[in-house]
Amino acid sequence: MKLCWSRWWLGLFLAEMLMFVFPSTGYAVPAFARQTGQNCNACHVSFPELTPYGRWFKATGYTIGKRTIPLAMMAEVAVTSTKNNTDQSTGFPATPENKDVVLQDVSLFIAGKATDHIGGFAQVTHDNQADLEQDPTTGNWSHSEHTSLDNTDLRAVGLHVAPGGKEPDLVYGVTLNNNPTVQDLWNSTPAWGFPYTASATTQFGPPGTLIEDLAPVAGLGGYAWWNKTLYGGLTFYRTADNAVRFLSLGTATADLPTLQGYNPYWRFTYSKEWGANSLMLGTFGMIADVYPDSADTSTPTNRFKDYGVDAQYQYITDPHTITGQVSYIHEKEDWNASFAAGDTDNSSDTLNSFKIKGTYYYQRKYGVNLAYFSVTGSTDFTYWGTTNGKPNTSGYILELDYLPIDNVRLMVQYTAYQKYNGVSSNYDGAGRNPRDNNTLFFDIWVAF
Repeated sequence: MKLCWSRWWLGLFLAEMLMFVFPSTGYAVPAFARQTGQNCNACHVSFPELTPYGRWFKATGYTIGKRTIPLAMMAEVAVTSTKNNTDQSTGFPATPENKDVVLQDVSLFIAGKATDHIGGFAQVTHDNQADLEQDPTTGNWSHSEHTSLDNTDLRAVGLHVAPGGKEPDLVYGVTLNNNPTVQDLWNSTPAWGFPYTASATTQFGPPGTLIEDLAPVAGLGGYAWWNKTLYGGLTFYRTADNAVRFLSLGTATADLPTLQGYNPYWRFTYSKEWGANSLMLGTFGMIADVYPDSADTSTPTNRFKDYGVDAQYQYITDPHTITGQVSYIHEKEDWNASFAAGDTDNSSDTLNSFKIKGTYYYQRKYGVNLAYFSVTGSTDFTYWGTTNGKPNTSGYILELDYLPIDNVRLMVQYTAYQKYNGVSSNYDGAGRNPRDNNTLFFDIWVAF
């Protein structure tokens, strides 16, 4: 069964890519906006946050509109400034390229409609700040450039229209993707959650649950959305190797998350649209068995159980747009392999991730985002390596956006920490406080 399933994945991918590259009818403009004939803000509040129309476009397999040459590009230029860029324990710079202008990344998208029932996108990203490392003797930072397959979601869909109905009352489909939650329609789950853009050079941030960090992997699943109200989806993930290695192209085998068997991710929501308003209440989660060493699958695995709840509200008019998302993830970690190896103090731990964000846009040009994040967990000195054995990290993010045109965004983002590595002061034992990690980030995002 495993071999047949892998061949089916590969066949679906190759069929979609051939139809993308060799469309039966040629058009001169690429990507989703020109495919649908809509402006970018028809689908997005601000990329990648989706509007109700954007969610319907995604659920129907990116197939609305006419076929075009399915290419687009995206690039980011950024400057990052850390409040205190000296590591007190070593005297070395705490972050690389502080206050320097850097080209963060460039992405190529193969995206669009292949047939009336098949569509998707594949993102290839060139990361200019990959594999950041600091020399422990000199304190100098080094990095490499790296190109790999980024978020990818390929779909085959069907629509059901009730007798006498004017529009579909049920959309259902199959998704092939490489990142749990990348297939989701709302921006309260990890893959497309806030902050949508972050510094590539900062060394600070909260620890993440498995579902927030598990990529690239290979997933195949199904979903259905009834009357734009009840949504359900189930996807199974495995290691992105062998016949499905194309879903992790550019990532070294040693860096791949290595899973045992097929691991379920689920998503269920209730949503409602009325007038300019839309509301979603949902739950999601994943259970995964992960080898601690990707090169050694002879050991036991660690089991991660992630359970999440989330909600999203949007009010979209001209000129005012208000949106908000909130999510909470509880993770239980069973260290079946790591505890026996002495890598954890406990046979099991917990980690909790809470995020809430509010956004206001005026005329879809001037935006302000305010977010709060908090990560808490059980005490484990060996695993977390912190002074009190806890991972607790919390803070705020304030972001101001300006979009002079649909596909250009100028952004300034400030991240302020209240706690870091479990405490609110002297978290490294050498006098460094959480506020020393506060980060000012300027970014210019362009898509074409």
